Amino acid sequence: MLLAILLPFLSFIIRGKILTGIVCLILQITLIGWLPAAIWAALSLNNARADRRNEKLIKAVKQNQR
Repeated sequence: MLLAILLPFLSFIIRGKILTGIVCLILQITLIGWLPAAIWAALSLNNARADRRNEKLIKAVKQNQR
């Protein structure tokens, strides 16, 4: 999470979203754009974590139904 706040573009690139990382870097270059870029990266990271949790829960529920 710290990486998403300090270097938002790098957070996207590490997660494999190269084009999004480049767009975020362009936004981050401006001083005014740093805050929206950091918020965008943090929200994106939280959404990705929630998606992984949901996938695990769905898989567990499907296995228990068998």
